[in-house]
Amino acid sequence: MRDYQWLHEFCLNRFGSARALEAALPHPRSPEQLRATSADRYLSTLALRVFRAGLKHSLVDAKWPAFEQVFFGFDPEKVVLMSAEHLERLMQDTRIIRHLGKLKSVPRNAQMVLDIEKQWGSFGDFIADWPVTDIVGLWKYLTKHGNQLGGLSAPRFLRMVGKDTFVPTDDMSAALIAQKVIDKKPTSQRDLALVQDAFNQWHEQSGRPLCQLSVMLAHTVNH
Repeated sequence: MRDYQWLHEFCLNRFGSARALEAALPHPRSPEQLRATSADRYLSTLALRVFRAGLKHSLVDAKWPAFEQVFFGFDPEKVVLMSAEHLERLMQDTRIIRHLGKLKSVPRNAQMVLDIEKQWGSFGDFIADWPVTDIVGLWKYLTKHGNQLGGLSAPRFLRMVGKDTFVPTDDMSAALIAQKVIDKKPTSQRDLALVQDAFNQWHEQSGRPLCQLSVMLAHTVNH
């Protein structure tokens, strides 16, 4: 595995200047911003991620105001009380995307949010306090306790809310394989641990957040 200096120089050459490189990189939200985000906004984003999976994002986003309406502004206390009959009725609402499995995931994820709030004080505290040196552990937690959060949904949700994370897209996985960190797309706990270790090393060497390292790595793959 090459060190961060190689990655930095490769990306400088690719973008042509330090300014162009920095302009292309994402920025995570601060722990204070994550704490200040209310539970209903986290639940809304969780639901948005679930509905976006496999669908055109712009299609889902255009319908989201109607989702906000039918799910009571994603107040977890209200959403968790929605009955199976209520969800069946929503299947007749043409303003939203009528996918019963995904509709059912919303009250289930509301329950996860409430359970976490009981244990951690707030969902924002839970997200903010989780160490980025074990971000794959947070993915695993969300996948296990949430609903329809498998695959890349957990890391993509975290990226959407601004929690620092890498996302093992095809390009990023190809870069990690080229760097001999892993030998296939990381899905097993063993491979994810190897990826986490590599990111922790680059993070230590560079001081950069994981999301920036993730994007930089993806740019090392030739198209």
